[in-house]
Amino acid sequence: MTEPVTFPQDRTCPYQPPPGYQPLRATRPLTRVSLYDGREVWVVTGLAAARELLADPRLSSDREREGFPMPNPRFAVLRNRRPALLGVDDPVHNAQRRMLIPSFTVKRTEALRPRIQEIVDRRLDAMEAQGPPADLVSAFALPVPSMVICALLGVPYADHDFFEEQARRLLRGPGPADTEEARRRLDAYLGELIDRKQTEPGDGLLDELIQRRLAEGALDSEELIALSTILLIAGHETTSNMISLGTFTLLRHPEQLAELRSEDSLMSAAVEELLRYLSIAEGLLRLATEDIEVAGVTIRKGEGVVFSTSVINRDTDAFPEPDTLDWHRGNRHHVAFGFGVHQCLGQNLARAEMDIALRTLFTRLPGLRLAAPADEIPFKPGDTIQGMLELPVTW
Repeated sequence: MTEPVTFPQDRTCPYQPPPGYQPLRATRPLTRVSLYDGREVWVVTGLAAARELLADPRLSSDREREGFPMPNPRFAVLRNRRPALLGVDDPVHNAQRRMLIPSFTVKRTEALRPRIQEIVDRRLDAMEAQGPPADLVSAFALPVPSMVICALLGVPYADHDFFEEQARRLLRGPGPADTEEARRRLDAYLGELIDRKQTEPGDGLLDELIQRRLAEGALDSEELIALSTILLIAGHETTSNMISLGTFTLLRHPEQLAELRSEDSLMSAAVEELLRYLSIAEGLLRLATEDIEVAGVTIRKGEGVVFSTSVINRDTDAFPEPDTLDWHRGNRHHVAFGFGVHQCLGQNLARAEMDIALRTLFTRLPGLRLAAPADEIPFKPGDTIQGMLELPVTW
């Protein structure tokens, strides 16, 4: 490679890595890429190196550190806004995570499954009552996780149009000014909601944090707003994209879908394989705080590191025939949820929502199919969470 590959790039097929990443797939486990501003950083492309580095405390997630890599101008304008969870290091990260873990355990998630099923059934009832065709994103894939996270947090779902629109502007533009304005409006909304809950408490996670943490001084209002923002956005945006893109992918792989329909017990394995195969959260970002030796190279202090999840999760050393959708792989060691201390807090909930949503969708609508040519259906650009912008379907 004479010139570093630019990163990130747009996909040409929504469930395949960008064709321009082919040199990265041939140069595992680390190489160099160029960001939008011309800065060169390390990109991690091999699974073993990724898991080693994501667990290394010498790689910082603190985006307020000088030199922290930025993937696009929209992300750069938020670097000085107080981050939470994904954008902080220990001990702050550990303290925040400990507050939230009880709400996202396997046991708590299992207790939520009847509520998730009820939400899924209601959305499909509405779709069927309206009749085909339908946009699966707006009719099903987006409202299901949005309703679930609102119920969990104690956020009024009546406000979903507002916060879904701000999340869209925050994550995909069109420019830095939109990003700043969206974050300001979300901060104001959540600040007002938190103030209201202090006199009119409910039974959601935000109410627990207000009563047990804010009142005791373990959290201040600014930190609680930052935590609320990331929970609200990540709680609906990522799972929505997995449901819509997962459905599109299954419809484009009829043999695998037929096997899934014939063997209901395969669904949990299918969810895991879709997480690996789709890798919607591309480009985890870190900054080296010390020199790090890994896989025969030295990452120097102050250098940026990017993890290309779509390439890592197709590492041939870890996943034989990685471009094949295979429900029988029998492993869960992908990095779709990250790895190490910053591994996604909501992964149990995301798995449950995907399982229930996809299982019920294909059971209730056995004739589900695309209502437009596949190559004409729009999907998201490469510098944000991957997924479908629309998904016209009929049945």
